[in-house]
Amino acid sequence: MTRAKLVGRPVADEEKIERSCAGMRFEEYVEEWKAGQRHLAVASVRHLESLLEHHLYPALGSRRMNSFDHKVVDQFIRTMERMRTGLPTQANAFDKLRAILLDAHRLGVFPDNPLLGVKPPQYDSARAVTPSLEQLRGIRAAGDDAFMLIVDLMSGCGLRNGEASAVNINNIVADDV
Repeated sequence: MTRAKLVGRPVADEEKIERSCAGMRFEEYVEEWKAGQRHLAVASVRHLESLLEHHLYPALGSRRMNSFDHKVVDQFIRTMERMRTGLPTQANAFDKLRAILLDAHRLGVFPDNPLLGVKPPQYDSARAVTPSLEQLRGIRAAGDDAFMLIVDLMSGCGLRNGEASAVNINNIVADDV
């Protein structure tokens, strides 16, 4: 079976994609890919941009797209582990990298899937611990008034660290909230 029949495109189209994208730097490719992600909500775009800025671009930004294989992806994961990046962040960064590389693979940038054989980071959200009321009292007492407010916002409103820290008078959405 020819390569064109496997991908579903004429060989000429596939060669054109391979020539135009294969030599691109990862960062250039991602910026084009990101422009096509019109379905993402504002918060998702911010999350993606943060992962790109802090994890993907520093490690992979200058790498040429045609140089990706399972060894590169494994090395990226090992680097995050060595830097003691938290498992949730490792899983999120890997998910974004996987989405980008699978899109490139579907376009024909890679003849083989660069993710085959890669063991993704294993984040188990069930390991998260909810503090007891006694522990929460101890946490609240450990800091100043600003820290206590953040703890109250997190425990009382269900906000995450960054969300609680970002609360200010300018992001109140209604008079009664």
